[in-house]
Amino acid sequence: MTEPMIPGVPSDNTTLLEILDELSDKGYTGTMWVGSDGKVRCEGCGAELDPSVVRVREIRRLEGASDPDDMIAVVALECPVCSMKGTIVLHFGPGASAEELDVLAEFDRNR
Repeated sequence: MTEPMIPGVPSDNTTLLEILDELSDKGYTGTMWVGSDGKVRCEGCGAELDPSVVRVREIRRLEGASDPDDMIAVVALECPVCSMKGTIVLHFGPGASAEELDVLAEFDRNR
């Protein structure tokens, strides 16, 4: 019996690299990251953005079956300043920073 598919949750041992390659094929080729101040930084234009203004297009979660530190989310997003399409990788398990958790919570609300 095949398990039901849940959107955004890989059930086929999908790796981080496979998700990043898939999103790159969709045009999400840039990179964004979270600064220590909780702002999202855009590689394309250097903008420092409040997470509430970033355009979230897709969130994919990878959950480590044996290691909770492997709990990460890959987010496909667009910069509202330069329209660059990129990805950001955020921890959401025990290894996550407070800033990552806050940004991911905002992204969840905005999608």
